[in-house]
Amino acid sequence: QVQLVESGGGLVQAGGSLRLSCAASGRTFSSYAMGWFRQAPGREREFVASISRSTSSTYYADFVKGRFTISRDNAKNTVYLQMTSLKPEDTAVYYCAAADFLTPTVVVGKKIWGQGTQVTVSS
Repeated sequence: QVQLVESGGGLVQAGGSLRLSCAASGRTFSSYAMGWFRQAPGREREFVASISRSTSSTYYADFVKGRFTISRDNAKNTVYLQMTSLKPEDTAVYYCAAADFLTPTVVVGKKIWGQGTQVTVSS
């Protein structure tokens, strides 16, 4: 199975942008659907966005539509989350995940998680 390592988190002012990256090891990256989740202190982990194996389908949580964009580069074994117009409520640890199939409501196969990267948005 793949191993996932996130990067790109940090501190940003409200209205700013960040791009998260998730690098996957192994030669089977393109066989996984990929997603981003986040978890704020005291809250459950929640779905943010996902992308299909072939990049033909993307899914977003309502609270990030129009602000975040998920993409992947199968040649680089990397999935990205471009975040714009950031808000203080976007502050959370962001986790990359891999699964056989991954949408906001359906997950097929065991989710594989990265270690997470902290995003902090100041007001």
